[in-house]
Amino acid sequence: MQKHKANNTRYIPALSWFSSTAIAWLGMIWLLAAGEVCYNKIVHGAGMSWLPAIGIACLNATIGWLRLAPWIILLLLLSWTFSPRFARTLILCLIFLHLIARLLLMTYFSTALVPLGADLYGYSWKDIQQTVGAAGGVPWQSVLILTAVLLLQWIFLSITQKKLKTPWQISLIITALGITILFTDVSGIDTGRSQFTRDLLTDKFNFFVNRSWEHFFHGNEDADIYADSYIPDDDKTTSGVIVRHYIDETSYPFLYKDSAIDVLSPFFTYSKAPPDIVLLIVEGLGRAFTNDQAYLGNFTPFLDSLSRKSLYWENFLSAGGRTFAVLPSILGSLPFGKNGFLELGNDMPPHFSLVNLLKPKGYHSSFYYGGDARFDNMAPFLRQTGIDELNDGSTFPQGYTKIPPVNGFTWGYNDHELFRRWLDTRPEDHSDPQLSIILTVSTHSPFLLNDPQEYTRRFEDRMTKLGFTGDEIKSHRNYKDQYASILYTDQAIRDFFTAYAKRKDFNRTIFLITGDHRMPEIPMRDKIDRFHVPLIVYSPLLARHAQFASISSHFDITPSLLAWLQHTYGWQFPGEVTWMGDGLDTARAFRNIHNSPLMQTKTDLVDYIKGNNHLNNGTLFHLNPDLSEETSTDNDARQQLSSAMDAWRQRNERWLQTKMLLPDSLSRRIGK
Repeated sequence: MQKHKANNTRYIPALSWFSSTAIAWLGMIWLLAAGEVCYNKIVHGAGMSWLPAIGIACLNATIGWLRLAPWIILLLLLSWTFSPRFARTLILCLIFLHLIARLLLMTYFSTALVPLGADLYGYSWKDIQQTVGAAGGVPWQSVLILTAVLLLQWIFLSITQKKLKTPWQISLIITALGITILFTDVSGIDTGRSQFTRDLLTDKFNFFVNRSWEHFFHGNEDADIYADSYIPDDDKTTSGVIVRHYIDETSYPFLYKDSAIDVLSPFFTYSKAPPDIVLLIVEGLGRAFTNDQAYLGNFTPFLDSLSRKSLYWENFLSAGGRTFAVLPSILGSLPFGKNGFLELGNDMPPHFSLVNLLKPKGYHSSFYYGGDARFDNMAPFLRQTGIDELNDGSTFPQGYTKIPPVNGFTWGYNDHELFRRWLDTRPEDHSDPQLSIILTVSTHSPFLLNDPQEYTRRFEDRMTKLGFTGDEIKSHRNYKDQYASILYTDQAIRDFFTAYAKRKDFNRTIFLITGDHRMPEIPMRDKIDRFHVPLIVYSPLLARHAQFASISSHFDITPSLLAWLQHTYGWQFPGEVTWMGDGLDTARAFRNIHNSPLMQTKTDLVDYIKGNNHLNNGTLFHLNPDLSEETSTDNDARQQLSSAMDAWRQRNERWLQTKMLLPDSLSRRIGK
């Protein structure tokens, strides 16, 4: 009996020690949460009062801490059995590591303005090194703050251990609360305000752990590919939404009969010679600050003037929230796979694309990028499409200017030099039609310019011209580097068009201009904002201009271009395709006839668009005519989108099993 009692009481010193330690630990967590809110409210102007914001942030941090605490207590008791001294040392080390991780995740958010999740695992170590290096590495301020955090934690621990006599039962209460939260899946408080405010008040460590857990252990649980042998067609009851009929869902889950129609012919004059096509993809070009009625103000005066004499889709969507998705979605209207199509690397299956389908029609294709095309596996993808010329930073000769380096790292050559390189190497007199893909880089973090004073001045002048109030000016100045880079790229595009207009091939060229995604380093108002980009189709061949409020996406570009060329020149293209898109919608009124997933990061496939609704991570949003969104309680619509997304996930998972997009009979036609 005495022995049993001794076994029960031997852990009381451990629990008592943890009770006092937990107070210091939680105190530091609250201090970090409050510091994060204060910093971001000052720098980014989060739209919420100080005390409520700090209170919600601390409460969410406490919930995250309680989810972790039972595991720490269990580890303490297990190790205490062998050595109390070792147990205390181990737990203190874990607490310090936890605080370091919290600080790093907060620092990432304060820079990127989105919480870091499992997208970390979607990048190679080389890609991470390049991204961190180009962004300036780890700033000395972060090292100083980290040192201060660890010192404060040591002071707090010393005080609580010496001055506070905490009951050992507190550890039991913490354990009980933690287990309750674990089993009830309490995630925290959602403020229901702007997306930036919701992200700011989210516990970053808990968010990262949850997304990592889902990535490694539950990534495919929502898509049981063995549930049955039939993958249902998309829901047919939603009026106006395009429905596909698939050919062989078991072997080729994405293969269906092409149904894209030609909607572009009415806007173009006939040209006997096939036109040159220039796809200009602008890094970070979001609709939030582009063209008329941009809610953050119009910081692209040239693109705005160009859109007024173009075909202009104001409610256009990127397929992804990062650059990894842009080339596969625009050129091939391709599915995402697990971490984006590019991450398949050497396992990318044969597929149709704008490049390999135009090659047999005589088109010469080229790609221009001021950075390293190996990033995100862009180069292997382009080579597989059959690109004729691949020009990136490694091919630029001497005489071209790079973006200013930080700690020896730079993204590559600035946008003026990128366009100059294109103009220097693309001949004006050519008998074969040209397909050029240009991807810019100057509007990427850390937003360094070769003439920063000039574009900072233009930024100030632009705010005056837009008639900003004092508060708006103060808010925008928090992102002066971002806005200056936008104005810089807009000017670079203006200069490119000015030079291009003097070329002999200008009058037979069609330009398509869009963003790869919306720049996340300026706070976003809602989830859909990350994907909201413009599409401008400009050409001297246009018979008339038009502006469309209907929704289309990157997935729709290639199907529409091919349908137009087929109708205009009588060319034959495969009748069976794997396009994710259905073609551009030229309805002038606001509507959405498309039905597709969106992928924010390489590991976040949680968004789905159907009709005027957007499903994000199980929450339904209703899309407004300006493509803002608000939470919807329409359970029928939420169920429809959930079912449609589940069906798409099943299709995607089945394809990952087969690794086949096209049967051999179609694959052999690529490039022929």
